[in-house]
Amino acid sequence: MKLLLEGGRVIDPASGLDAKRDVLIEKRKIARIAASIDAGDAKTIDCRNLVVCPGFIDMHVHFREPGQEWKETVASGCAAAAAGGFTGVACMPNTVPVNDSRAVTELILASAEEHPVHVWPIGCVSRGQEGKELAEMGDMRDAGVVAFSDDGKPVHSSLVMRKALEYSKIFDVPIIDHCEDHVLVDGGVIHEGEVSTRLGLRGWPGVAEDLMVQRDILLAEYTGGTVHIAHTSTARAVDFVRAAKRRKLNVTCEVTPHHLVLTDEAVIGYDTNTKMNPPLRTQHDMKGLRKALADGTVDAIATDHAPHRCDEKCVEFGLAPFGVIGLETAVPVCLDRLVRTGVIDLPRFVELLTSGPAGILGVDRGMLAEGGPADVTLLDTERRVTIQAEEFESKSSNSPFDGWECTGTNVMTIVGGRIVDNKL
Repeated sequence: MKLLLEGGRVIDPASGLDAKRDVLIEKRKIARIAASIDAGDAKTIDCRNLVVCPGFIDMHVHFREPGQEWKETVASGCAAAAAGGFTGVACMPNTVPVNDSRAVTELILASAEEHPVHVWPIGCVSRGQEGKELAEMGDMRDAGVVAFSDDGKPVHSSLVMRKALEYSKIFDVPIIDHCEDHVLVDGGVIHEGEVSTRLGLRGWPGVAEDLMVQRDILLAEYTGGTVHIAHTSTARAVDFVRAAKRRKLNVTCEVTPHHLVLTDEAVIGYDTNTKMNPPLRTQHDMKGLRKALADGTVDAIATDHAPHRCDEKCVEFGLAPFGVIGLETAVPVCLDRLVRTGVIDLPRFVELLTSGPAGILGVDRGMLAEGGPADVTLLDTERRVTIQAEEFESKSSNSPFDGWECTGTNVMTIVGGRIVDNKL
């Protein structure tokens, strides 16, 4: 089927394009981008009041398959991704069993074959995520992983991290680290500060993240390897990344929507949907993250989509699992609270969800180019929406944004020239 996206504002940060254009899709490819296209018998979509972007990429999700399919499956996760405007996702390896072998990587890829959204597995750094010895990185790379991480756990051993970074040069992939000194965290469940004291909840100091970020940067400098800091949450951590980039080190980072728009004040009602790892931080930290988002220090926005069933979350705050979902809320929340308020402009927002994550993962996506894949996300920056968790495609509904009213959202998701979600 030929598909013509007519008259939209086309934003492609990879090429620097930001202009009114027609986009013709044919045979699963971008056939042409021009000021005006006569496509004959093509199906035409009026995009005059819409923004046409490369397909959005979420480089940090947890799909729970294999092993915890009651929370999420590859199928339900892909449906949630499409509904949220994402054409591709990278899956963290803390499944059951963990993805530390070719067999689990191939199982995930096989499960994803029948679903249109691209699924890129991330393999474990260490066997069993135990942090003691490296997993079979070469075998997993051959099977199709795009990065290595023990996410959910830090790579606590500096020796293991050093070796992983040395191998990252050989395999040309990043090591994604969950930066947490778990000894210093000492069972904390909320950011350590005034709010944790008021609520009587065990505190989790921001310095537990800062120490590991600084260690990883030093090891990246020493080895020449590539490190990516997952879900950066403190102002000092992004300061470290900013300084590393000035020194031209191979260091990148991501920030989640919830750390960009919420602080530890959101925990005051003891809602377990505000319990995540790392925890929500202070107003000072949020301002630091936003500054880093605007000045180019942050390379990607990633949701850290972490599904948990209601009965798992509906317990005492200290007993509830960490994590919130984000695939179906990221775009409206960020458009409303970051773009509309002027924290970042629209092209920067698109970059953080397209060429930014694509470049980190080394995948041939995140751009609109003639002859390239027809993965496209359409936005309506003026449409008002109310986030309703009960309507999510995800199997889980653990979102801190349930009930939020937002202006701006995704309205169509196209993968390989096929419309997989349509809200027009």
